[in-house]
Amino acid sequence: MPKIKDVCRHVRSKNAGPFWVTVDFFFDGEESFKRYRDTAALGPELFAHLFGTDVELVRRVPVDRLRMIKISYPRPHPQGWMRERDMHAGQQFARLLEVDID
Repeated sequence: MPKIKDVCRHVRSKNAGPFWVTVDFFFDGEESFKRYRDTAALGPELFAHLFGTDVELVRRVPVDRLRMIKISYPRPHPQGWMRERDMHAGQQFARLLEVDID
């Protein structure tokens, strides 16, 4: 079964303001993008499970022209809180790379 790291040429995460994180999935081609564009494997439940967020607040935006999917979810704590370990949310994507996507 393919994993996210197998079908995406690039995956990144970043802040989307002090209260949200955005993860971008850039697929390795038109065929991969079309196949996985609407997959439930990249649904809100995955982000709720991995990042402890509310399923109802996860936002998913496919960008056809760029062959990518942008998924945003609220941070559990505001950016810069006392126990912050990833101030810019740049490492959040790492947990997603091994997720089965099929």
